[in-house]
Amino acid sequence: MANIKAEDLKTLGMEDLKQRLEDDKQRLVQLQFNHAVNPLENPLQIRFLKKEIARLHTEIRKRELAENTN
Repeated sequence: MANIKAEDLKTLGMEDLKQRLEDDKQRLVQLQFNHAVNPLENPLQIRFLKKEIARLHTEIRKRELAENTN
C-alpha cells in the first residue's frame, strides 16, 4: 500500500485519479470485510486507505472547481 502525496496527485490525469479512487474504494471494502472475518495484522491499513481516498476526492473536487471557474 503506497501512500501518496499531494505533489504526486497533481501529476496524474483526471481519469487516472478516478480509476485510482475506484480501486482504493474496492480495496477498502475488501480490507473491512477481511478485518470483520479475521483481524488484520495491521488494522491501521484501513485508516490510511480512508485518508488516501479522501485525498483523491479532494484533488478531484479541486480540479472540478478550477475547471468551472475558467
